[in-house]
Amino acid sequence: MTVTEDDFLGGRLRITQPAMGFRAGVDAVLLAAACPATSGARVLELGCGVGTALLCVGTRVPALHLTGVEVQPEYADLARQNAAANGLPATIVTADLAALPADLRQMQFDCVLMNPPYYDRARSTAADDAGRDRALAGARMEDWIATAARRLAPRGQLTLIQRITSLPEVLAATQGKLGSISILPLAARTGRTPELFLMRATKGGRADFRLLAARIMHSGAHHTQGADYTDEIEGVLRRGDALDWR
Repeated sequence: MTVTEDDFLGGRLRITQPAMGFRAGVDAVLLAAACPATSGARVLELGCGVGTALLCVGTRVPALHLTGVEVQPEYADLARQNAAANGLPATIVTADLAALPADLRQMQFDCVLMNPPYYDRARSTAADDAGRDRALAGARMEDWIATAARRLAPRGQLTLIQRITSLPEVLAATQGKLGSISILPLAARTGRTPELFLMRATKGGRADFRLLAARIMHSGAHHTQGADYTDEIEGVLRRGDALDWR
């Protein structure tokens, strides 16, 4: 497998990942920045890939107990290597979402985060990379949500990032499992329709549903130079700041 080494959080985190196939980028950092973990919390990432989002959370928040689940052995191995290389203790479990090992099924977590693959097999062709196609063809959204809910401790929180077109499916999957749902849409620029959203949901939560104002990723109406991120998003991506959830 050909790999690359990529810096995240302004160089505070270095990630080795495959040159082809699933590659972590901005989505993983945004997911981590939205995770409300505090020092000492137990954090689980489902479908952790090479560990980017999980390790971004671990870089931002001290003394976390980090666990990741990844079905592809090659990606799980890279996640272990990345955790060790960055000095972040983490347990990476190689397992399918539908067949978690018994010891993990006995554990509960304060925070679960996940970025289920953006893929609709009925509308898409197979991926060129066999491992990537295997991951894309995985569990349904309701399976991801149900697994996350089972692993959450009472009052624990799920954080998720998805395409905006998946919002109805995600909300339907939370019914009877999670509450206190808040949605943060992500728009590329002012006046653009959001293409992604972040969600927080609480096990046992009873607060009203909240739809927050769309967060703008880039400054200006059009691309000018560089990535031209807004100050807040620049802070999230380069300094490892938490995302302002208001």
